[in-house]
Order: sequence, then C-alpha cells, then structure tokens
Amino acid sequence: MKVVVMGAGVIGVTTAYYLAKQGAEVVVIDRQSGPGLETSYANAGQLSYGMTSPWAAPGIPMKAVKWMFMKRRPLFIWPLISPTMWKWCAQMVRNCNEESYAINKGRMVRVSSYSRDVMPDLIADTGIEYDGRQQGTLQLFRTAKQLKASKADQDILAEYGSPYEVLDRDGCIAVEPALAEVSGKFVGGLRMLADRTGDCRMFTIALTEKCAEMGVEFQYGQTIKSIAVQDGKIAGVDTEIAGRITGDAYVCAMGSYAVNVLRPIGIKLPVYPVKGYSVTLPVTNDTFAPQSTIMDETHKVAITRLGDRIRVAGQAEIAGYSNRLGPHATDTVKHVIGDLFPKGGDISKAEGWTGLRPMTPDGTPVLGETQFDNLFLNTGHGTLGWTMACGSGRAVADVVLGKSPEISMEGLSAARYAR
Repeated sequence: MKVVVMGAGVIGVTTAYYLAKQGAEVVVIDRQSGPGLETSYANAGQLSYGMTSPWAAPGIPMKAVKWMFMKRRPLFIWPLISPTMWKWCAQMVRNCNEESYAINKGRMVRVSSYSRDVMPDLIADTGIEYDGRQQGTLQLFRTAKQLKASKADQDILAEYGSPYEVLDRDGCIAVEPALAEVSGKFVGGLRMLADRTGDCRMFTIALTEKCAEMGVEFQYGQTIKSIAVQDGKIAGVDTEIAGRITGDAYVCAMGSYAVNVLRPIGIKLPVYPVKGYSVTLPVTNDTFAPQSTIMDETHKVAITRLGDRIRVAGQAEIAGYSNRLGPHATDTVKHVIGDLFPKGGDISKAEGWTGLRPMTPDGTPVLGETQFDNLFLNTGHGTLGWTMACGSGRAVADVVLGKSPEISMEGLSAARYAR
C-alpha cells in the first residue's frame, strides 16, 4: 500500500515511521524546506503525560477574563471580525462543564498514556538522540492558594494512575536545586513523575533520517493547493510544483492548516490556531539552571532543560493565522526565566519563536477515519502534539492499514462533530 502523508511535523513524521515499519510505501509532503519547521520547531519540550487535560474546564471562562487583565497575561484574544474564531470560542465555552471535561479528559489521557507507553520502544528501535530526560515535571506554586487548589489535580492524577508527589519549598529545591536562589518566590509544588522532556524538532529530524533509511520519500517545498476527489474517494493531492501526488491512502497531519484543505471537500473541523511563544537560550552555569521542566502556575509558562540550552515557552494568543513575532511578544517568558533562574542562562542570547497550536474546542485531537474510505486524520493536538505524537502516529497507522489499534478510537474521530 502506498500512503501519502501531508505534513512533516512531529505528527506526520511519526505517522510515516509507523506506516513504514509495517511495510507501507510512504511519501511525505510539506511546504517547508525540511521537517519540523512549524509548530514542532521550538515548543516547550515537555512530554506532559501527567498534565494532559483539556483547556476547556469548569471555571475557565472566569479565569480567562482575569488572565487577560494581568500585567504579564498568559491569554490574549484579539478582537478580530472572525465568525470562525468566535464560533470556536463559543464551542470551547460549551465544553467548560464537569460532564464534558470528564469525557474529554478521558479521551486525551487515553492517547497520551498510549504515547508514553510506545515511545520507549521507538527510541530503542531507532537509537535516536533528542536531548531527552526522564526527571518529571514540577508545577511550581507561588501562593498557598495555588497549592491548595492543586488538590483537584492530585485527585485526577490518582484517578488515572499517574504517579505524583506534593512538595513543600524544600522538596522543590531538592529536585531543582537552583530554585534555592529564589526560595522566597514560591511555596511548594506538584511533581508529575512520569513526565519526560526533549527537543521535539531534534526528535523529528532524527526520526526523518531513520524514515528515509526505511525507504520513506520526503518531498519538501510542496504547497498543497487542494485534495482531489473522484468517485467518492481521494484521487490525489494537488501541489503547486509537483502537480498531483497519488497513493492508495492519505493522512492529513497538517496541524492548524488541515482545515484549509479539508473544508473544500466537505470535512469541517473545529480546529483553530492558538499562538504560543518561546525563547531558547544557552546555559551559562549548570548549578543555577533547571534540570528538567518547571511549570510556573502563575504565568502558565514552562521552563525546560534541553541539553546545554533552556527553552521557555507559554502564552496563548487567539489571533488567527498570524505568525508575527512582535518586539515585546516574548517579554512574559523572558520575565519568568529571569525571575526563577536569574543565573542559569544568558538571556541576551535568547532566540525568540512563535508557532500555531492546532486546538480543538474540546481539547481532544482528531484521529482516524473520515467519510472518505482512503482519507485519515491526525491533527488537533493543541499544546500536546509532542506528548501525543508517538501514540497517535501508531494508532492512526494501524487504522490506515486496516488493523485494530491497541487503544479504542471511540470519540477520537471527526465523527464526534457531525451533530
């Protein structure tokens, strides 16, 4: 079977790997000049198995209003005249209730837990390096109120069997010694022990090389004009340079841009781009640098150690498909690294970046079958594309090849929106 994968980010490449591993002939097409050059390029670097939750949760609408008035706000909504944006926001608000949250959380954890379980096998089979560490995530609380409120997160972690520990100030310093320098700025933390870290783009590039060794063909610089339909099936992918690229089956793994090629053929997905920012800076002194990932609960910013670098990422900006990186866009993430690890890295050498996270209003990615027998989806992972990449890639590959995935696909396909 020949399979055409649209998108060479971490989602598309992991899908291609699992397809090729099972004997498929695979062609990957992407508009960029290489793999992992869009949302996979400089994300937070977290493999957040313990923090897998939908943004749409009870109480979030009121919190969102407060966040938008903070000096260093984690959320910003541009007042665009965009029916699509406001419809997506309304759909998200409708999911902010206990019943929907429980359903969506369960679906997301199903995918992320599977990804956690299968990723070690991929690493063992390929031997790829990606600055990975397995030291957990420390959610850092600056106030006693935040620490007390984390009881709800602890209950959810316990419900799903995800190991954790509640730490006081000294406990936080024991796992992240550099925090001793700023011990007066936090009161405690919640440590997710199963979480890992790693450079998503480094992983994507290394896995691309392995895929090429397995016979996967990568065609870069191929902007997709449209998906061709004939006799109720996908007949090919029409590109600007190579013309029509054909196969027996097709996987759309184009992140936020999937909606633009799917809408003309009648597939309407509520996937919307939510912009995030990051800076990457060199470590100047290991003693004063983070060792794993710290999530600043106040500013919703993650600080992650990636080899001899520090990645600081966060914020959520709902502003359409804008990739603009303004002069003050990274001020919040720079503030957080300077506040918590002032001696750990050289902020003067920080490289700024912005990317568009493909978010669904319910938080769950869109995986698997469509109304076309030979078209499959792997998109809508939001902030958890890196976390879910291996699990969703393997599950979708199984569906494409007519095999039964090792996890249930109930509630994961686009069919859940067809009502």
